[in-house]
Amino acid sequence: MDRTANTGALRFALRGAALEAMASGALHWPGEGMLVVSDLHLGKSERMARRGGAFLPPYETRETLARLAGDLESTGAGTVLCLGDSFDDAAAAGNLGGPEVIALGALMAGRRWIWVEGNHDPGPVPFGGEHGAEVAAGPLVFRHVAEPGPRRADQPGEVSGHWHPKIAVAGVSRACFLIDGGRAILPAYGAYTGGLSAAHPELDGRMGAGAIAILTAPRGARPVAVPLRGGSARTGGGRRRRAG
Repeated sequence: MDRTANTGALRFALRGAALEAMASGALHWPGEGMLVVSDLHLGKSERMARRGGAFLPPYETRETLARLAGDLESTGAGTVLCLGDSFDDAAAAGNLGGPEVIALGALMAGRRWIWVEGNHDPGPVPFGGEHGAEVAAGPLVFRHVAEPGPRRADQPGEVSGHWHPKIAVAGVSRACFLIDGGRAILPAYGAYTGGLSAAHPELDGRMGAGAIAILTAPRGARPVAVPLRGGSARTGGGRRRRAG
């Protein structure tokens, strides 16, 4: 596993596809000109206020879209695949402010944009692009929630999100990719998102032998070996919060 020169991402292979885990939590597939992000949860502060929850500063959508713009500029990706829960709920998609709608439209312009449905946004979104339950491309399949159990050798590589995995290293919990020979589970890309410990049974039971975590970080992601017990990946730490 080595690091790219231009983005600081870490290269890894999944069923023969050469992929790059970026420090931001995005996944880059250079051979397909594709950038994959999961769990943007755009409009979360609006949804929480609308439903009588905590009042959060309403800037997370701008922050998330600005980070996405930076990743698109650095990779030059012509296709964007959003792995579900792109919006915090259906109403949040319709309630984005004018500047956020303009910013999203600018990112989508001239690119193929694919929305994979999530549990928060199961229907088509009002911003154009393509929409589907899952997407197959080459040796990989992209969906919101990873199927139960480790991947078999005869199955395509699986890329998913949903769980917002985190891992604690030296007492610090950080969002991370979870990767083994058959699947990659992406961290949440959105600014206002919690996380689920990689040791949680829902994640532990999906990862096979040799699984690793790649931490997200402002100065570049770095791989972290995950100790194994009984063939499943187990890690320490990370506050166990319900995933989106």
